[in-house]
Order: sequence, then C-alpha cells, then structure tokens
Amino acid sequence: MASGTGVEMVEVGPRDGLQNEAAIVSTTDKAELIARAIAYGARRIEVTSFVNPRRVPQLADAEDLVALLPDRADVTYIGLVLNRRGAERALATGRIDELGAVCVTSDTFGINNQRQTSDESLTAAMEIVTLAKAAGRSGQITIATAFGCPFEGEVAIDRVVEMAKRAAEAGPREIALADTIGVGVPSQVSEMVGRVREAVGGLPVRVHFHNTRGSGLANVWAAVAEGAATVDVSLGGLGGCPFAPGAAGNVATEDVVYMLERGGIATGLALPSIVDAAQWFTGVMGRPLPAMVSKAPVFPPVPKN
Repeated sequence: MASGTGVEMVEVGPRDGLQNEAAIVSTTDKAELIARAIAYGARRIEVTSFVNPRRVPQLADAEDLVALLPDRADVTYIGLVLNRRGAERALATGRIDELGAVCVTSDTFGINNQRQTSDESLTAAMEIVTLAKAAGRSGQITIATAFGCPFEGEVAIDRVVEMAKRAAEAGPREIALADTIGVGVPSQVSEMVGRVREAVGGLPVRVHFHNTRGSGLANVWAAVAEGAATVDVSLGGLGGCPFAPGAAGNVATEDVVYMLERGGIATGLALPSIVDAAQWFTGVMGRPLPAMVSKAPVFPPVPKN
C-alpha cells in the first residue's frame, strides 16, 4: 500500500448507524446528519433502508427523509433494500441513485434477517441489481456475515468466494464484504479480500466492518492494503443490526479517516469537519459515542498565535 494512494469512503451513519437505536431520531436530524456528511466530503451516503417499518421502526420515515435530500449531482444516495418491494419503494422516490442489496452466508441468519435462506437471499440480491440497472440506477451487493455468523459460527472463505462469483454475474457496481458481528481479524480479511478480488473479475471490492471486538481499524488497514477500493464508515462509530445478537458499532468515520490519512492514504474527507459533526451528533443522541478521535485532542496541535 503506497503512500499517496486513495480509498473511497461510504458514509453509512444515517442508515446502519441509526437502525439499531431504540430512541427514534427525528427526520430533520437525519437530514442534517446527511447535510453534514456532504459538507465533510462524503460523496456516497447510505441514507436509509426501505424495509418493513414494523421490523425497523427507526427507518419508517424513509420516503419522508429522501424528500429532504439536497439536490446534488455529485452525491450518490444509496438506499438499502432486501426485496423487490423495497426496491420498488426506493426507485419510486426518484431520488435514490443506488440500490444496496444484501445476501447472507448462512441460512439461520438469513431466515432471521430477511426470511430467506442464504441461496434465496443471493438470488434476491441479484434481482435487485437487475431492477436498479433497468431503472437507470446502479446496484451493489453486500455479502453479510462474511466473516462469521452469530448463529452458525465460522463461515468458510470458500463459501464467500463462491457467493461473490455468483453475485458478480448480475453486474453490480461492486461486491461488499461485511463483518456484521465484528469477529474478523486482519489475516482473515487479507485472505478474503484477496481471493474475492481475484474471483470477481475486476469488480471493485468494498468492506464493511464492525468494531465489536476491537479489531475494526486493523481490519480496515488490512483490507485497503489488499486492494479494497471502498470502506464503509459511520459517524461517531454508531451501528448494529437488530437481527444479529451482540453486534456493536461500525468503524467510526473520524477514526478511519485519521488512521488512513496519517498513513498516506487519501480519503477525500475533512477530519476537522467530521469531528465537528460528531460532536453535534453526540448532542442529538444524548450520550457519548464510541468513536475515539472526536473525543481526543487535535493532533498535530494547532499552533497558538
């Protein structure tokens, strides 16, 4: 990983950061969160999910939120969808640029999360990409529980590679590997990213890490070193999955940007503005957030006049 290279960031705080929160965040505050993300440089933002509001009450305002999005030709707004109904809702808004589809590696998690087996979830994800492309939008496929399942335990890398190869046949924008419950370690990440990149014929590989066991930042570094093109981040380090027991926060936007930029890897995001946004977001949530950099003194220190 040479100094001066760059990696794309996808801000997922408005969706994955909030979906597991019991206290409902107002639509206005969600819109402000997105506006602040744009201000600190985010150009791909996962804004919401078009899922059954009874299952994820926090995201019941999907259409209302999308209606408030700034009209920005330089920003890609991503809507997570799990099935055709969700895809149709997202496309009907006319404001979602990209559909995010999710498949899972294990049947048990698939039944709990999407009421589909693993193979059924992959078929559905591929169909969502087809729908997106037919509507003139892009589609992405995330392989969730790629590094381990909360119900079935270890997941074979061969299984993930097989799913990635099949997913690539749909022509998605990218293939993402998600450590849904934060069990991955750098050696596992390096092998998986390398093998998936080789298997998907030049499609970019995106990564999504949770910091449940403290390995999130190390996993980001390993993934980028192995050639991952895009990293998901969440302002303040919030996040979790309602259907994955024990899943804790995502890797924090400010922590990832600090690490990569200090390591010579450009992210396109402005750290001081991220810290300002995180401090505002802390007030919205009414409690300290998991991220570290936004709570630490500025480094290097700002010279005093």
